[in-house]
Amino acid sequence: MNIDPHSLRRNPTEANTAEPEVDLPRFLSQHTLACMTRQGAAGLVRQIHAATRVEERQVFLNMQEGKMLIEFEAPDRADLEKWFAVQKLHFDWILRIEFESVDGELRSLF
Repeated sequence: MNIDPHSLRRNPTEANTAEPEVDLPRFLSQHTLACMTRQGAAGLVRQIHAATRVEERQVFLNMQEGKMLIEFEAPDRADLEKWFAVQKLHFDWILRIEFESVDGELRSLF
């Protein structure tokens, strides 16, 4: 079966479609935020959550240090970088998540 990762939908409201659900690669990104208020951060989180080309899983913010970490699912790193560019959201770094720990055991994500 040949599946185009760009056409995948992860929205639960679309669960009744004929497309198979495939786990997309996961990424973690760090961003530096300059002089952002809590209201500004809330708006940014809403903007990130509304993404359709990539899917935000979690957002972590430290307002005092001006740092934000975001966990995404995306077809690949290039698509994530393009999405950041379109959103004008600068990133410090992007890390593809290869392994995670589950109940004290290391598990491969692909």
